[in-house]
Amino acid sequence: MEQRHLGASGLRVSRIGLGTMTWGRDTDADEAASQLVAFADLGGTLVDTADVYSDGESERILGSLLDDLVPRQDIVLATKAVARRGEGPFGGGASRGSLLTALEGSLRRLGVDHIDLWQLHAWDAATPLEETLAAVDHAVTSGKVRYAGVSNYTGWQLATAASRQRSTPLAAPLVCAQMEYSLLERGLEREVGPAAAHHGLGLVAWAPLGRGVLTGKYRAATPADSRGASTHYAPYVDHHRTERAARIVQAVVTAADGLATSPLSVALAWVRDRPGVASAVVGARDTGQLLGSLVSEELTLPAAIRAALDDVSDPELGYPETQLG
Repeated sequence: MEQRHLGASGLRVSRIGLGTMTWGRDTDADEAASQLVAFADLGGTLVDTADVYSDGESERILGSLLDDLVPRQDIVLATKAVARRGEGPFGGGASRGSLLTALEGSLRRLGVDHIDLWQLHAWDAATPLEETLAAVDHAVTSGKVRYAGVSNYTGWQLATAASRQRSTPLAAPLVCAQMEYSLLERGLEREVGPAAAHHGLGLVAWAPLGRGVLTGKYRAATPADSRGASTHYAPYVDHHRTERAARIVQAVVTAADGLATSPLSVALAWVRDRPGVASAVVGARDTGQLLGSLVSEELTLPAAIRAALDDVSDPELGYPETQLG
């Protein structure tokens, strides 16, 4: 699998990452083990989790598999903090106390002495940004974190945070922005993408398959074994079940038919090779589904098909975004 630098940093990650949001809820430890081995065997390195996935069980399962099944040094271990984990003054948010408490919890559940990529899961308007980023700096200088990034930031939030880190002596530079990005969600192209490029951050795309909708499996009905049929993930999937999405999905299906491949591979190849994208993170119900995603590694979209998909999914940028360049 191709390895790419994460932004302007020296960290290299596989251009397809393994997401673990369902581990500990819909994916048990045995299936998670099978996925991790298959992913690593094909050259995958970036494994992404978060302290709140399945109430921490995702991190626990991942930690239990490292070294026993896949050498720790072969994995770029990424996790996140900020989201609410529990009650109390340090149960969530981006304060110094909450972040460092979250970091210690992640290290404990993962069973490691450091995290390769630690990401701020969301902006915290209740905490001064200087306090948040000082905690990130401490985490890096302590050796418990190697690289830092952010997730789900707006353009101005990303630019403000990145500028602070670049202008503060000895601060840890941000290396990535993890954002939802797919043919169904191109909002980051308005401001986040240009801000990331300007400040040397790589993009890590989450939900590159449009929360599963771009695979085409929801066109006629909702499969009983899909996320769309589950109580806790149905709203997540339904977000992209719109008339506009249906037109885009049909274009993806048509392209896949013409290339003798799957809609999944077309959708994933499109986002994987967008400007600035270092990696696209995919989650899977089982190993077979994961391998179906990894097949896309063999596909490069022809220019004409890429242009057609660009056109049908155009986010229709307006002023002032159209003035950027």
